[in-house]
Amino acid sequence: MMKIYLDMCCFNRPYDIQTAARIKLETEAKLFIQNAVLDSKLILVWSFILDYENSANPYPDHREAIVEWKTLSKHYISALDSIRELGATIAIKTGIKSKDALHLACAVEAKCDYFITTDRVFLKKAQSLQEIKTLNPIDFAILMENS
Repeated sequence: MMKIYLDMCCFNRPYDIQTAARIKLETEAKLFIQNAVLDSKLILVWSFILDYENSANPYPDHREAIVEWKTLSKHYISALDSIRELGATIAIKTGIKSKDALHLACAVEAKCDYFITTDRVFLKKAQSLQEIKTLNPIDFAILMENS
């Protein structure tokens, strides 16, 4: 079974204004992925950095809905020195911001098959990493359909 890590952009996508086609499609793909998690077809990983970012969400209802996914996750990655070091290495190697690099470090530590994000700039930089495959939710949903 595939193990996945969704960053906070992905968790927040359904709450974004849905006027742009790309945002609508990414939302539908994210909902497809979350249904696969609910149906135990995918293993979801959660982390300390997701906790941190979600705690800063200014919308209590969004924050509470997102934290429910923590309870559905099968693995939790804590704030360890090894994660921070790997995050710093990833940030230097790719030019990715430190918080985003920590997400990647958590996914690598958990041995995730895929890291999923809606952030196009981040995605482009992260695709140079050999340690993990990065996709946007639309491409991941297509991959799931073809598997």
